[in-house]
Amino acid sequence: MKQLRPEARETLLWWAALRRESNAAFLPLFLDEHRYLVLMGGGGSGKSIFAGRKVLERCIREPGHRWLVCRKVAKTLRDSCFAQLRGQLGDHYPGVKAKVNKSDMRIELPNGSQILFAGLDDVEKLKSIYNITGIWIEETSELEEGDFNQLDIRLRGETAWYKQIILSFNPISVTHWLKRRFFDRPDERARVHRSTYRDNRFLDPEAIATLEGFRDRDPYYYQVYCLGQWGVTGRTVFNARAVTERLAEAPEPIREGFFTYREAPGTAEDPRPRIESWTWQEEKGGPIQIFREPAEGRPYVLGGDTAGDGSDWFTAQVLDNVTGEQAAVLRHRYDEDTYAKQVYCLGMAYNTALVGIETNFSTYPVKRLEELGYPRQYVRETEDTFSGPEPRSFGFRTTAVTRPVILSGLVEAMREAIDGVSHRTTLEEMLTFVRDEHMRPAAEPGAHDDCVLALAIAWYIRPRQRMTPETAAEEGRRKWTADMWEDYRGADGEERKRMLAAWGTPK
Repeated sequence: MKQLRPEARETLLWWAALRRESNAAFLPLFLDEHRYLVLMGGGGSGKSIFAGRKVLERCIREPGHRWLVCRKVAKTLRDSCFAQLRGQLGDHYPGVKAKVNKSDMRIELPNGSQILFAGLDDVEKLKSIYNITGIWIEETSELEEGDFNQLDIRLRGETAWYKQIILSFNPISVTHWLKRRFFDRPDERARVHRSTYRDNRFLDPEAIATLEGFRDRDPYYYQVYCLGQWGVTGRTVFNARAVTERLAEAPEPIREGFFTYREAPGTAEDPRPRIESWTWQEEKGGPIQIFREPAEGRPYVLGGDTAGDGSDWFTAQVLDNVTGEQAAVLRHRYDEDTYAKQVYCLGMAYNTALVGIETNFSTYPVKRLEELGYPRQYVRETEDTFSGPEPRSFGFRTTAVTRPVILSGLVEAMREAIDGVSHRTTLEEMLTFVRDEHMRPAAEPGAHDDCVLALAIAWYIRPRQRMTPETAAEEGRRKWTADMWEDYRGADGEERKRMLAAWGTPK
């Protein structure tokens, strides 16, 4: 057998030691060189032990490091990260003659590498730390994004080795900046790693029993703090356990994209432009996600929520009205005209779905749909009949009376139908839809509720649409001729209602 060269033998011995002393889930990360190594996991997963071991490995094997280990509060470091690294030095590197300064919390190695410890609340100490070549932030979820940005720009020390920031944390809220920055919009400079206590083969049986005891005693705590799934800080309106479980198994959309369309100019009799034809355009990450293709003769409803003052999203939820399952979701920061045209195409694609758009901030999308000749819009009636009926109008209006009604209806529906929701953003909004100090249901600060409200409207208008597929005879009666379409587009609101009553909903 060919004898190995000394450096190759040393590498094999090094790797063998890591395999014996580390969890398999983390082994590849010892070689990872991304600028950001994002370690998200539940309690007892071993992520912090790995992070400390990698810091020691690099500082011992790569001379000249100045590695910063930090947390939000300085006094929490002594009994956590500082104690852990001292323990790992003794356990795994007994031959390394490290100098440990306990009062200053500093570890100095014979090769010139240093490991420094500081809390972000210890401003004066942070000011004195310069030429940083690596950073480990423990419990990163305690930091504000501005804190992280300040650390990020300090990683600029001169070194022959790659620079890396290790972030270790338990997920807390789906509205946290960490989720937005590294999970919702993946950064090519970041490697994200998830772990749970099941990845930690060194966890003793008593600790495992304690963690698994939460499965039945407090299922929500188990999902978030044991299995490391994103959670929520407020009192949720929807069943957090059911929503979290659905999030873990929600399918990917079968198609993503948007509609392109051809507009025809108006005529002398009716100068309003029309959408003459439309085509689906596939685009990864597009504003429309399709979960179920439109089926022949199937009835659908579409609920929409507009962007309010411009800070939120235009959304639309398409439901299969036979099952109540999500068929498609639109979510984008459109202008109102583009939103109306996308809704037009989406509704027409789903067998002329019954469309109910919220009209609180602006009636433009509803009016634009009418101008485009969309044939089946929801006609609202007041919930409060004490003051008498209000005029029948297109679109849904959210008021102090109707808002609790549609939300209560959605909460009730989701007790039985949560498996019919596939859109991840909708599910995440459900987790952050909480009761405020006045017990009013609303998105927690920093979160959105546009998808939830669009879904609530869609469920509310379902009774106005048929709930059974068309029969062959009905299908034949619902095919409109070109002349019928021309007459319909040129008619006013009352004439259109009479035509719909006489001709039925068009295909």
